[in-house]
Amino acid sequence: MTTPQSTPTAAARAEAATRAEAKVDAHVEALHAMVMASLDDDQALDIVSIPLAGKTTIADYMVIASGKSGRQVASMAMKIADKCKTDFGRPARVQGLPTADWVLIDAGDVIVHIFRPEVRDFYNLERMWAFDSAPNKGEPRMGALREAHEARDPALGDPRKAG
Repeated sequence: MTTPQSTPTAAARAEAATRAEAKVDAHVEALHAMVMASLDDDQALDIVSIPLAGKTTIADYMVIASGKSGRQVASMAMKIADKCKTDFGRPARVQGLPTADWVLIDAGDVIVHIFRPEVRDFYNLERMWAFDSAPNKGEPRMGALREAHEARDPALGDPRKAG
C-alpha cells in the first residue's frame, strides 16, 4: 500500500519537468554563449545567430560566421570543438576541415557554420533559414520566372499544362 506522500502528484511531476527543462535550457544557452564568445574572440566576421527552437528539431540555434582565410576558419572550428569537449563534456562533430572553405560543427543543440566569405555568399544560409523575413524586394519568384520564360518562347510552355 502506498501512502499519499510517496506518490508524486501531477503538480509535483509538472514542477520536476519544468526544473529539468530549465536545466536543459541553461545548458543550451551556455553552449550558445560559448560559441558566440569564441567566434568573437577569434575575430570572426559577420556572426549571425538564428534561433531554431520551435521551428525545427535539428538544433536550438544555428550560428553562421566567416573567417578571412581557410586557416582562420579551421582554427576557429577546432577551438570551438575543443571547448565543447572540455567545457561541456561532449565532443562536437566537425566536417570540412581538410579544405576549410566551409566547416560545420555539430555541437548538438547548436550548429555552427564557418565559411570563407565567398563561399558564404554563394550558399547564403542566412536567407535559407530566415523564417520570418519577406522575400528580397525585386527578387523574382519561380512563377514569375516561368511566365517570363514562356513569354520568350511560348512553345516551351508549362509541362503541367500539356494535355
